[in-house]
Amino acid sequence: MKITPITETNAPIYNNLIQSYEAEFSPITGKKPNASGLFELDTHLGDDILGFLLIIDNTPAGIAAIRCKESQVYEVCEFYVVPYFRKNGIGMEFAHAIWKSYPGEWEIKQIQGAEYATAFWRKTIKGFNETEYTEESYDDPYWGTVTRQRFVIDQL
Repeated sequence: MKITPITETNAPIYNNLIQSYEAEFSPITGKKPNASGLFELDTHLGDDILGFLLIIDNTPAGIAAIRCKESQVYEVCEFYVVPYFRKNGIGMEFAHAIWKSYPGEWEIKQIQGAEYATAFWRKTIKGFNETEYTEESYDDPYWGTVTRQRFVIDQL
């Protein structure tokens, strides 16, 4: 497993995978592709949003977009593992590797209807050194009512 920051060179790979992510969530978000067959993105890399590409055996296997809200305060905006690579702990390992690189306060939100994502995040947070977290129903200005987890990753 290799995690690579998004650069101009690998941005097209990220852009391809984010389309798969948007398509997977489209039944929940109600989004449809535009006339070109592409989904509009909710999160754009740059400024305060970092992108990461997960590579397994030279194959693009996932993406993550992380907002750096302020010094050592982060939000997982987008997180996707290609279905072929799921159900074997790769997603958890991907998230843990990012958290190890960015200790601080973290927040993750899941939209209504994405209970499988909520289950994944609960297991993934708890699986990181038995990390304690809070969970609440939160009224997000963009997404409406979401499930939100908050936790702190200490410097390792």
